[in-house]
Amino acid sequence: MKSQTFIQDIKTGFHPSFWVANILELFERFAYYGQAAVFAVFARDVLGFSENVTGRFDSMFGFLIYFLPIFAGTFVDKYGFKKSFMIAFSLMSLGYFTVGSTGMDMFHDFYANADIYWMLSITLIVTAIGGSFIKPSVLGTVSRTSQPKTKSLGFAIYYMLVNAGAAIGPLIAFNVRGAYGMQYVFVVSAFVSFAMLIGTFVFFKEPPAAEGELGGSIVQKLKDLLIVLANFRFMIFLLIFSIFWVMFWQTFLVIPWFVTDTFGKATAFEVVSSSGAWTILALQIPVNRLTKKLHTQHAILLGFFISSLSWLAIALSPTLPVIITAVALFAIGEMTQAPRYYEYISDIAPTGQIGLFQGFAFLPIALGKLFGGVFGGWLYESFAKEGNPQTMWFVLTGVGMLTLALMFLYNKTIGTVSKM
Repeated sequence: MKSQTFIQDIKTGFHPSFWVANILELFERFAYYGQAAVFAVFARDVLGFSENVTGRFDSMFGFLIYFLPIFAGTFVDKYGFKKSFMIAFSLMSLGYFTVGSTGMDMFHDFYANADIYWMLSITLIVTAIGGSFIKPSVLGTVSRTSQPKTKSLGFAIYYMLVNAGAAIGPLIAFNVRGAYGMQYVFVVSAFVSFAMLIGTFVFFKEPPAAEGELGGSIVQKLKDLLIVLANFRFMIFLLIFSIFWVMFWQTFLVIPWFVTDTFGKATAFEVVSSSGAWTILALQIPVNRLTKKLHTQHAILLGFFISSLSWLAIALSPTLPVIITAVALFAIGEMTQAPRYYEYISDIAPTGQIGLFQGFAFLPIALGKLFGGVFGGWLYESFAKEGNPQTMWFVLTGVGMLTLALMFLYNKTIGTVSKM
């Protein structure tokens, strides 16, 4: 009976635009995580930057691509999802290609007299501006095109497809790197982004909006943004979540460095980093069904605890199989809490502010990137390169336990976020 209900929800519980938006997200994540899987090693080993400088690049790009949705969400709420998707894919296709071109022999003369540091910085900023329109557009579409009874399932499907892209992207990146070189991974990401631009134009139809959900002045939208920022409890909730994301981004920073330095550059470090995404792809729907009756706060605490244990496992046995298993364990913790997190924020968003609130949902990821890249670069140079990697893994375990403790205290003192 439950399986019949599930199938019926899949068939009738969503507007057709739900599926188009999620396919766009699948391929956008394929493009993003494909290049993200190699960026740390590309910047260090191909362009010649140190771990600290590479960490700063990673912090800047990741911070902007996840922070700017707060502002991009105001555009999405005013002008709709289709225009936002088209802006995003246009800028991303240009940006990814330019990043890859900095490592290509055919562009050597073009970049011979250029300052690659600033060239790369500007390109990453442009790419991040484009990427910032994706999240509020997709999540806003999911929220608007799901029925109340299917909203939790809708966000679980979204998160599963995000991780399908995150799983496939690094796998393709590994094969492209082996056949052509890391720089061509970025070309593939650019091509996929351009294909999604065409796909948006042809297939995406703006889903019907409730009265008052679209339009409004930009000034009013910015006032709404300030109102959200002034909500103390909501901001504390997001800041605690940002510590979790400091941990998460190390799977794309310190783990690729550690794997290549310890097990050799021929090791498929992209696939190691993506083992978490494969785990989510395989288990997201079952975990969602098993934990849907858990209170949101309890699901978040459980997820934080499971993810924290992954770093302890590496500290105790830093072998390649354990590292792969630990990344998968981290993902089990992530999938326990993440869809519930997005659902929760969607539920508290007032009419006409879905894009804005879903933009704020990515503030913790942005802050995690901002501090995670710099923190990871410092952590690796201070401990792993000094012959003491075990301390690095223990520090990351401590970061996870700190997140767990702070969220527990938040639940006990400040409580839930009030509906605005």
